[in-house]
Amino acid sequence: MRIRFFALAALALSLAACTQDEAGFLPEGAEGTPIVFTATGLNPVATATVGTRAPADGNWEGVQSVAVLMDGTVKAYDVTPTNATLTSTDPHYWTNHNNITVTAWWPYTAGETTPPAVKVKANQSTQKDFEGSDLIVADGQKVTYGSPTLRFTHRTARVTIVLTDYTEGLASVQLTGLSTEGDNPDIIVPYDKGSNTYTAIVAPQSVAAGTTFIVCTFTNGKTFVYKMKNATDWQAGGEYTYTVSLAAAKDLGYTIESDGSYTVTSADGLMNVAELVNGGKTDINITLTADIDLTGKDWTPIGTDYDNSYKGTFDGGGHTITGLTVTTYDKYAGLFGWLNSAGTVKNVVMEGVQITNNHSSGFAGGVVGNSWGTIENCSVSGSVSSNSTAGGVVGYQSDGAITGCNSSATVKGMVRAGGVAGATNSGASLTGCYATGSVSVENNTTSAAYAGGVVGSNGESSTLTACYATGSVTGSGSGTIYTGGVTGSNDLGTLTACYHAKWTVSGPGGATGGVAGRNFKDFMFGGGIITACYWGSNPYTGIGYNEGGSTTIETTKVTDGDWLDAVEQMNAALQSAGSEWLYELTGALPTLKKQ
Repeated sequence: MRIRFFALAALALSLAACTQDEAGFLPEGAEGTPIVFTATGLNPVATATVGTRAPADGNWEGVQSVAVLMDGTVKAYDVTPTNATLTSTDPHYWTNHNNITVTAWWPYTAGETTPPAVKVKANQSTQKDFEGSDLIVADGQKVTYGSPTLRFTHRTARVTIVLTDYTEGLASVQLTGLSTEGDNPDIIVPYDKGSNTYTAIVAPQSVAAGTTFIVCTFTNGKTFVYKMKNATDWQAGGEYTYTVSLAAAKDLGYTIESDGSYTVTSADGLMNVAELVNGGKTDINITLTADIDLTGKDWTPIGTDYDNSYKGTFDGGGHTITGLTVTTYDKYAGLFGWLNSAGTVKNVVMEGVQITNNHSSGFAGGVVGNSWGTIENCSVSGSVSSNSTAGGVVGYQSDGAITGCNSSATVKGMVRAGGVAGATNSGASLTGCYATGSVSVENNTTSAAYAGGVVGSNGESSTLTACYATGSVTGSGSGTIYTGGVTGSNDLGTLTACYHAKWTVSGPGGATGGVAGRNFKDFMFGGGIITACYWGSNPYTGIGYNEGGSTTIETTKVTDGDWLDAVEQMNAALQSAGSEWLYELTGALPTLKKQ
């Protein structure tokens, strides 16, 4: 019996030596240890995990009160962003060392007992509303005593839009065409993160190809939409970034019509179209629908050279281009540099041009530097100069036609200068054109130079019909200088019903004439034909130098200021030639009209 007692006593002592803690329970009488959680999955210093992303603002700063559900009770836990720990003034407690099951979520609204369904805000333009649209959940996770860690994941997706190329005048950005399942909005205004980046929290959903999901509206009222190229799924926890070029939204200053032609409405539009032509679109048709001010613009002529010559039709629509300024060492200068034989420029007024070509053999014109094409109904004012060939409208016209054009520009060249064209050649024609500005050539070489009121040098098989000039024509410098009221030299060409009057024609030597400084006929190629041409200025002769023995020369000086007979004779010659142009005398000097 004694032995049994001691055995029982030993057992009792042995049991008493084992603490309650070792048996799985906390010390008797204690309420327990407050549970402090560590959040993972969203920690900014943690390694990114598939299916997760940082909270809305990239860290835990926007997360304040996290709901923690345990044993049917929800308690609010505060977040310490620096170490992503969750603590509470009214915490859950450890009552033993066993694993426990926890569900936690954010955002938390007092009274919630379970994580809410995903429902994002329609207007996420403020950071608060953007962040508040997110939903992060740690669902039914087992945590262990000593290291209670909750791994959060997102129930939402995030869509980021990066805008490039053009955002000037951007008024709004929207996500559209969204699923309304769960009473979510079909349109979301995203949060502007700056640097042309917009982001929004969205409910997970599938987006079909062709869905308009980005809409950008500009202050000018224009709206641009962007469609999903390929079907995609915006999954919970995913982040989807779309880079959108707004280049098409930029007001290029032109529109492309259904027939492929370009309608230009502004100076920038004209410059952009010029860039297109010079980039290879040489055959596009261009129409102006408004006056254009190029003042202060760094202009590159349309059609820079032969390989890039303009082949389309440019219709100014009677509008005025103001302030074109070109100072260049390139060979061709003007509104156009090189006009192809297939190209046409018409119905444009060039006002106040300032064109200076410093190329040693450059061509400069108020409309075109070098033309093989057609120029109709254009006018120029301002100044045009070249180290070689300069014309008020065209620097050099080879073949092609200039019709119904005029210039009041001051024209200066060192080799050839003309009120309308610096030079013509290869069967070019000028019809119904006139110039009122002064023309001068200043030759600094021993080679020949040419100055003409209408054309500096009228070359092989080229024709001047119903053309006149009323400005001064001056030739100076070294070498032989041909100076004429209509043309400096008629080389194998034809003049019909042309005249010069009002201001003086002057030049050195015997190559100065009221109509032409020189007239040249070739026995093989002919030319040198002058019919019903007049002058009323100072030279004593109509032709300064008749070379080649041409006998077809009809030049007459009007000495009494009465141009009536001259008009009759010029009109007779025009009718005989089948021209649709005639002169009329309504003032002191004849003017042109088209029948």
